[in-house]
Amino acid sequence: MRKLVLLALVGFGAQLVDGSLGMAYGVTSTSLLLAIGTNPAAASATVHLAEIGTTLASGASHWRFGNVDWGVVLRIGIPGAVGAFVGATFLAGLDTSVAAPVMSVILLVLGAYVLVRFTLTGLRRDRLGQRLRNRFLTPLGLVAGFVDATGGGGWGPIGTPAVLASGRLEPRKVIGSIDTSEFLVSVAASVGFLAALGSAGIDAVWVAALLAGGLVAAPIAAWLVRYIPPRVLGSAVGGVIVLTNTRTILRSDWLDASEGTRWVVYAALGLVWAAAVGWSVRAHRAERALEVELAAIGGTGAQPQTTTPRSTISEG
Repeated sequence: MRKLVLLALVGFGAQLVDGSLGMAYGVTSTSLLLAIGTNPAAASATVHLAEIGTTLASGASHWRFGNVDWGVVLRIGIPGAVGAFVGATFLAGLDTSVAAPVMSVILLVLGAYVLVRFTLTGLRRDRLGQRLRNRFLTPLGLVAGFVDATGGGGWGPIGTPAVLASGRLEPRKVIGSIDTSEFLVSVAASVGFLAALGSAGIDAVWVAALLAGGLVAAPIAAWLVRYIPPRVLGSAVGGVIVLTNTRTILRSDWLDASEGTRWVVYAALGLVWAAAVGWSVRAHRAERALEVELAAIGGTGAQPQTTTPRSTISEG
């Protein structure tokens, strides 16, 4: 019973983070299952089965709060489903010991870029509203879906920072669209796992416990992301990506860093991350204060400007 309560709490916490930052449900949940001795394929299958329900609930909640771009959902979700099915069917015989740290280096660089850009300059406004091209979304979906199935997580960590970095979609819609499209990925991965493994090693009670926690957290996360300032959200997401992938690299066979070294690096990165988020909060407040001031000035000066043209037209 204690294990089931723990799984429900993990599902709640993972979905709360995933729904508000666009990543980490699979990574968090799969890590716990691996820690208690579940084999990688069964762990990923269990998480993806639970994600069918959590992503459906999360997508519905994000849609209700206006956080979803359906064009992006379909154009990244369908290739993501293809990649996830392929990744799931080959996971049992796939050696990801080398692929994982390589992907983590790529994600670390991308995460650092997102962290620095959002912290120092905020959301890029000149591209907002521009169409995200299929030649960008299709390969991104294929790669993210494949990594998600083979690694037990990766759809959010790959898809969210890549779309954020484009600057064409505001952060809350990036997160809502990536979370919603993950439903397609979870269904495809689950079908692939069941086809390759059957139900071996998959505990339906564990799936239900993870699902229950995630269902409670989904609407809370969708509401939360709507009210977090984009600049602050971007800094928070970038920090999560950097910390998560630094951990993978330090624990890999490449470095095999000692526990003491790892904790020193984590502490240093944590301080940098906290400082970045704090900077973004202050910058956001300053921007809002300036906007209010300019609006007040514009409001007082707008009356004569609108009156004059109207009188001129009527006289003519």
